[in-house]
Amino acid sequence: MYKRVLLKLSGEALSAPDFPFSTDVLEKIALQVKKIREMGVDVGIVVGGGNICRGRIFEDLGFDRVQADYAGMLATIINAIMFSAELNKVGVKSVPMSAVTAQNVLDFDKDEANRLMADGYVIVFGGGFGKPYYSTDTGSAQRAKDIGADVILMAKSGVDGVYDSDPDDNPDAKRFDELTFNDILNLDLKVIDSQAAELCQEAKIEAFVFNMADEDNIVKAVKGEAVGTVIRF
Repeated sequence: MYKRVLLKLSGEALSAPDFPFSTDVLEKIALQVKKIREMGVDVGIVVGGGNICRGRIFEDLGFDRVQADYAGMLATIINAIMFSAELNKVGVKSVPMSAVTAQNVLDFDKDEANRLMADGYVIVFGGGFGKPYYSTDTGSAQRAKDIGADVILMAKSGVDGVYDSDPDDNPDAKRFDELTFNDILNLDLKVIDSQAAELCQEAKIEAFVFNMADEDNIVKAVKGEAVGTVIRF
């Protein structure tokens, strides 16, 4: 079983069909995090912002890439505040932090994050990497390194691991049970970007790709059960 984890959630995973947030999904994930904390596992969480906006949409509208990326980061801050509040509601001590400072609301401090985690808090990180031109993958890898996580739990919606080809297009696609980050790079598997993979290798952090929609799969992943693909350094 992993002892300290970084859970990566896409913004889309938090959404309802016609609204940026699903109260049912928020509660379901929060209750799984509560179970993990009750197992004695430290938890940090990185949230995306795709349920509110994605930077590339702004690019398509003709905005500058830097402005577009910052707009996407601001969306992740909203999600961090929202999910942290949900955790507190179900009885999990939680604090949101952000690499992009929102004055009088939240910011990021590595030492404070580790102090709070040692005191039993779940930290929900928004703001991505805090700079344009970096993906949420890279932001997640950096935060995992900052808190000394054993693994990045890459909770996907409708995807139960890493395949050698797109299973939607190829019914014979093979799912890998285990890979290395070198395999990911050499086979050009689009599961984590190269910069994030290099950060994980350097910091000796595993990644675990699994389908978060299946019952209690986040808890099962923390226990190391075979519910997806493990990527080792």
